Amino acid sequence: MTDSPSSPKDTVTLTNNSSGKSVELPLIAGTVGPKVMDIRSLYSDMDLFTYDPGYTSTGSCKSAITYIDGDEGVLLHRGYPIEEIAEHGDFLEAAFLILKGELPNDAQMTKFVTDISRHSMLNEQISFFFRGFRRDSHPMAVMCGVVGAMAAFYHDSININDPHQRMVASYRLIAKMPTVVAWTYKYAMGQPFIYPRNDLDYASNFLHMMFATPCEPYKVNPTLARAMDRILILHADHEQNASTSTVRLAGSSGANPFACIAAGIASLWGPAHGGANEAVLAMLHEIGSKERIPEFLKRAKDKNDPFRLMGFGHRVYKNYDPRAKIMQRTCHEVLDELGIKDEPLLELAMELERIALSDEYFIERKLFPNVDFYSGIIFRAMGIPTQMFTSLFALARTVGWIAQWNEMLTDPEQKIGRPRQLYVGAPPRHYLPLHQRG
Repeated sequence: MTDSPSSPKDTVTLTNNSSGKSVELPLIAGTVGPKVMDIRSLYSDMDLFTYDPGYTSTGSCKSAITYIDGDEGVLLHRGYPIEEIAEHGDFLEAAFLILKGELPNDAQMTKFVTDISRHSMLNEQISFFFRGFRRDSHPMAVMCGVVGAMAAFYHDSININDPHQRMVASYRLIAKMPTVVAWTYKYAMGQPFIYPRNDLDYASNFLHMMFATPCEPYKVNPTLARAMDRILILHADHEQNASTSTVRLAGSSGANPFACIAAGIASLWGPAHGGANEAVLAMLHEIGSKERIPEFLKRAKDKNDPFRLMGFGHRVYKNYDPRAKIMQRTCHEVLDELGIKDEPLLELAMELERIALSDEYFIERKLFPNVDFYSGIIFRAMGIPTQMFTSLFALARTVGWIAQWNEMLTDPEQKIGRPRQLYVGAPPRHYLPLHQRG
C-alpha cells in the first residue's frame, strides 16, 4: 500500500467561495479500491472541518488486513478471497493469516496451534468472578465484565509498548475467548464449567466446553465442528465496522488490550451490529408461517411501517454477501447431519429468500440475504440459545479486533482518536445570577 500520491498532479483542489482560499489536497492510492483524499491539512490551511455522520465517506486509518468491495460482493483477508479461506482452511489458519499477513507453513502452523492451546485455560479465580453475575444476565454483559477483568489477572501482558507482551496478550485473548463464551453459557444453564482440552481443535474444543457434562462422555460431531469452524472464519474480520473502530479508538488512548476488546464486545452487542442474527430469528418467529410472507413483504415496503426485513441488505455490500453463500450451504449441511428434514424456520427462511429475490422492490435495491440470515438458523439447530448468538460473533471477531489493534499500535501515523463536530447549540452568552433569571 502506498501512502503518497502516484504523481504530482494526483490532487484535488478545494476552493472556499466565501473566503476565496484554495487548497490542493493529495489523493492517496491503496492497493485496490477507490483513492482517498488526504484532508489532514484542511483545518490548518482552510479553517474547515469535514462533516460525515457515521464516517461513511471517511477513512480513519490505513490497513493491510481486510478489503471489501461492496458493489462486487468481494471480501479479501490479506488478499485471499473469503470463499477460498473458508473452503480450504480452518479457523486458526485464518487467524494466523489475519494476524501475521501470510499463510503459515507446516512448522509455523504447528507452533501457532500449540501456542494457542497452551493459553486456553482461565485463571481459576475468574471462575468465581462469573458467580458474581445473575444467572439470567445477558451473555454479552457477562463477557464485557469478564474480558475487561482479565487485565487484573494477566499483568505480564498489558504493556502495549512491548511487542512480546502484545503477542502474548493476543494469543491469550484468542485462546481464552472460547472458554469465556462456553463458561458464560454453562453459568446461565446452572451446569458445571467444562475445562478446555488441548487435544481437540479450536472449534471442537469450544463445542465440547459448551455441551459436555461430567455425567457422560461427549463426542464432538465432526460435521458440526466443521460448520462452527467455518462460521468463525466468516466472522473473523470485516474491515472498519463499528466494533473494530471502537477497539481502535479505545486502543488509540493507550488502553490495555483486554480493555480494548471489552470495548469491542460492548459495541458488538448492539442489535444493528452483532445482534442482527438474533433479530433474524425473532423476525421469522414473528412471521410464523409461509402463508404470511406476502403480508410482511408488503409491510417491509411501506415506509410508514416500522417493520423491516432482518438479514437482507448490508451497510457495505450492495451485491450478494459472499459469506452468505457459504453460510447457506453450511446451513443445509448441519440440518442434514442432524436429520432435521422439516424445520419450519428453515422452510420459512428459504421461502422468504426465494420470494424476496424475485420481487422487483428488493432486486432494484439489491437487498440480498446477508450472513446473519443463515447463521441464526444454524446456531438454533445446534442447540445454542438465541441470547448466545452475539457471543459467538464476539468469539470469532476477537481475531480481527486483535489484528487491527496491533496494526494500529505499529502505525507511525496513528494518533489518539479525536473526531470533530458540527456545533449546533446555543451561541455564546453570559451567565446571570439566579435572582436575575426570568
